[in-house]
Amino acid sequence: MYIKRNISWSLILRFAWKNLLFFTFYAAIIFYLYHVCGWTHIDIPFQPLSVIGIAVAFYIGFKNSQSYDRFWEARKIWGGIVNYSRTWANNVLSFVENDRAAQVALIYRHIAWINALRIQLRQPSSFSIRENRAVERLFDRHGERNPVCTGMDMLLSPAEVDGLENRKNVATHLIKKQGQHLKKLLAEGKITEFDKQVFHGNLEEMYNLQGKCERIKNTPFPRQYAYFSTVFTWIFLLLLPFGLLNVFETQLKELDSGNNWWYIVLMIFFSILISWIFSTMEKVGSNSEDPFEGRINDVPMTALCRTIEIDLRDMLDEENLPPKIKPMHNILY
Repeated sequence: MYIKRNISWSLILRFAWKNLLFFTFYAAIIFYLYHVCGWTHIDIPFQPLSVIGIAVAFYIGFKNSQSYDRFWEARKIWGGIVNYSRTWANNVLSFVENDRAAQVALIYRHIAWINALRIQLRQPSSFSIRENRAVERLFDRHGERNPVCTGMDMLLSPAEVDGLENRKNVATHLIKKQGQHLKKLLAEGKITEFDKQVFHGNLEEMYNLQGKCERIKNTPFPRQYAYFSTVFTWIFLLLLPFGLLNVFETQLKELDSGNNWWYIVLMIFFSILISWIFSTMEKVGSNSEDPFEGRINDVPMTALCRTIEIDLRDMLDEENLPPKIKPMHNILY
């Protein structure tokens, strides 16, 4: 998640430089063919092009709205994970009395669960977006797109860590282990049946929140909207310079030949500007489709996991708490 109020132009250029180069050369070639080579037949009326532009703008607006809904739902889910994590720790400390080892085990296993869930959600999928090399290098340097499952040995017993190696869904298995631990505590008389029911209500909610995350992760944004939004946008962008020839043609005829070069430069500039605006609007929606990919517009799960860990370990009255996650290049992961 980008946390600075204004996006830096260096970051914007990382995403846009390739398109800007293409728009510049494409418009320059078309205007060269028209004004220098005399291909005056290649211009098209701007009126039908404006209709296409309006339709594309509505289509992109719908896509961006739905993409933002996916991001906001994902953020609300993780807000629920934060809240229920604190509730879980409070219940553990309130119900499991006179057993420090059991309290630590239940809370540390929960910290392992949120990190396992984060790691599972960050794994790439067949429909994950691919950026240009400049952007990919930035994300690779930050190392949050496809993290590995490390650090579990500090939260779980060696036997539990070994038992996670061949699990298909580590997060699901960890919640199951919580339930088994509660059954053991009940048998030992350290919690009551009522306490166990309260705990299992918490575990049920954890499964619900995990399932909601997996639903968003495993259900791609409907491709008929995502794909054709890109197709329609590029059809409009490729036709745009031909329509601008027609718009500026009348004004060019009224100018002296010595001033034509300035009007031609102005046409190229407006072609690049309009193309960049539409391509950026389309790209914003594409980058918000999958909110768990560890990119600039995604849910900052690493920072949220660390916040939960600090809160829960502080509730255990520990002193050596880990530091908060700091943003890298103004991106909070």
